[in-house]
Amino acid sequence: MSERPKRPSSGEGPGTSGGGKASGKGPDTATTSGEGRGASGGGKASGKGADTAAGTGERVREPGKRLFIGARVSVATSNALAAASETLARRAREAGIPVKWVPPVNYHVTLKFLGWTRVATLGAVQDALGAAAGGATRFAFRTCRVGAFPSTDRASVVWAGVEEDAGAARLAELARRIDEAMADLGFAAERRAFHPHVTLGRLRESRPLREVVLPVAEQMFGETRIEAVTLFESEMKSSGSVYTEIARIGFKTVDPTAERQTRAVDLSARDDTDDGWPRGQGPNH
Repeated sequence: MSERPKRPSSGEGPGTSGGGKASGKGPDTATTSGEGRGASGGGKASGKGADTAAGTGERVREPGKRLFIGARVSVATSNALAAASETLARRAREAGIPVKWVPPVNYHVTLKFLGWTRVATLGAVQDALGAAAGGATRFAFRTCRVGAFPSTDRASVVWAGVEEDAGAARLAELARRIDEAMADLGFAAERRAFHPHVTLGRLRESRPLREVVLPVAEQMFGETRIEAVTLFESEMKSSGSVYTEIARIGFKTVDPTAERQTRAVDLSARDDTDDGWPRGQGPNH
C-alpha cells in the first residue's frame, strides 16, 4: 500500500504551507501573527502582528482572517470520498480510534496556506492571486488512494491522494505560481515539495490506522476538472473548521479540447445537515 504523499501541503493539517516567519524585508504587507506555526498575514512585520493601543501599552491585533487558497473537488469525487469516509468511520469506531471526519462540503486540495492575514491586505492578495492563476487553462486531476500522515502506523491525518500524472503536475505548477505571487507580498515561501491531497479526517493523538484504511487504500474516487481557484477563510469552531469563500478566481483562458465535468460542490444546492454531511449520511449513521 502506498504511503504517498509523504507530507501534506495543506495548512489544514500538519506541515502547512506558508510556514516560517515573515522576514520583514519585502513589501509592507506581511507579518507573523503568532497564531500557530507559520501563520502569515498582511501588515508591517512585527513579532506578534499587533499594534500598541494608545495610552494603554497593550498589544492589540488588527482585524484579520485565517486564509488559504484551494481548489474544490467535483461533486462526483466528493460523493465517492464521503462514501469511503463512512466506511473508514465505521471501522475506526469498531477499532476504538476517535477520528474527527471532515464534512464532504469541505473537501478540497490546498494550494497555499496563508494563515492570519490583515483585512486591509485582502485586496492585494486577491490581485496577486488573479495574476498568478487567472491565465491558467483548465485541467483535470484524479483523486485516488487513502493514506495517513505521517504514516498509517502512527496516523494524525487521514488523506486521499492525487494520481501522479499530468494533472498532478499541473496542480504543482499552479501551486508554485501562487506561492511565488504570495511571497512577493511578504508571505513565507514554501520550502517543501508540494504533495496534493484531500484531508478526510484528523486525530488528536497519533494512532495506527493501517487496518482501518485497508479496504479503500487503493480506491479511485473520481476526476475533477479545475476551472478556478478559491481564496477561503477558515474559522475554527467547536464543531470543526468552517470555510467561507472570499474570492473565486476563474481561469481566463479555456482549453477548447477539455470536456465538461461535474461542477464543484455548490453549498446552496446541497440538502446538507448542519454538520455539512448530506442528510442520512455521515460517520454517525
